Amino acid sequence: MKLSYWEYKTWLSNIDFTIVGSGIVGLNCALHLKKRFPSAKILVLEKGILPQGASTKNAGFACFGSISEILADLKQHTEDEVLQLVKKRWDGVQLLRQNIGDVNMDFQNHGGHEVFMEAHTELHQSCLENIGKVNQLLAPVFGNDGFQAHPNSFNFTGIQEQYITNTFESQIDTGKMIAALLQKVQKAGVVILNAIQVEAFEDAQGYVAVKTDQFEFKTDKLLVATNGFASQLIHEDVQPARAQVLVTKPIENLKILGTFHLDEGYYYFRNIEDRILFGGGRNLDFKGEETTSLEQTELIQNKLDDILKHIILPNTPFEVDQRWSGIMGMGTQKCPIIKQISENVSCGVRLGGMGIAIGSLIGKELAELV
Repeated sequence: MKLSYWEYKTWLSNIDFTIVGSGIVGLNCALHLKKRFPSAKILVLEKGILPQGASTKNAGFACFGSISEILADLKQHTEDEVLQLVKKRWDGVQLLRQNIGDVNMDFQNHGGHEVFMEAHTELHQSCLENIGKVNQLLAPVFGNDGFQAHPNSFNFTGIQEQYITNTFESQIDTGKMIAALLQKVQKAGVVILNAIQVEAFEDAQGYVAVKTDQFEFKTDKLLVATNGFASQLIHEDVQPARAQVLVTKPIENLKILGTFHLDEGYYYFRNIEDRILFGGGRNLDFKGEETTSLEQTELIQNKLDDILKHIILPNTPFEVDQRWSGIMGMGTQKCPIIKQISENVSCGVRLGGMGIAIGSLIGKELAELV
């Protein structure tokens, strides 16, 4: 596409910072850069018409790690490392709430429940026995006991009769969250261009040459915030991980309230008003789900339907309204990658499925690298 003199002059010249990706990390990065450098010219490039990755396609869990996940992490990491991991998630959610305000993203604290399959007796018992230990470890983060046993009050079937609940976990409307962030960023004077795919870049002396599918331009600094799509641009330990999701039509007298992790967190569900959002199943085909394709597969969608029918809503008729996929960024380690790649290029990626919890913080830290 040939741009005019006016278009280049107005939008693509004298750019101080270019951010690739307009999800939770990219927009928070733009906000913090604007606070640090009020007169800077900041450009955000987004390959989708709307944010393409996971920021508006996720389940909207403001979560900090289920008890089985924390116990699994304690086998691989020191207690202090696990404490810092959970603290980062807690701090990230508080920063998100501070930036946007609870009302603007429909923040609701109904608790998060880990639900254990009937066959997982040993895991369930181990988690129950370790509630006190985990609460003690995480007391500096939550300021109180986070985990407690909870009876099966929502009448799920095929599960252990007690959930383990974190009373601090909450849920948000991710569409409202990103809309509020976009409004805030644009109000601050940041330019966002959609449907522009960055194809390549070169860190030259004193600037970065950027090639997109529409035009080429120069920027002083380039910040990559594309998480699950990062491997298309940079060589770091981050791979795409597709998450398939569905949502039901409204269900009369729906009693389910809160966020739920099932089968060691490979499945997750929640209420959205009087609907159920349900996603997961990546463990059925790990290799196949290492993709940036936003399609759905019969294997996983059939399993979601089956669990929904027989475990979550066993005696309740329902219809599926929509199905979609989002792309997360995973790697061999859980900690995010926030680093300078070269003199003028940095990245904030590998959110490990915890984008809502840590995205605001990663964006801020990425802006502080500059």
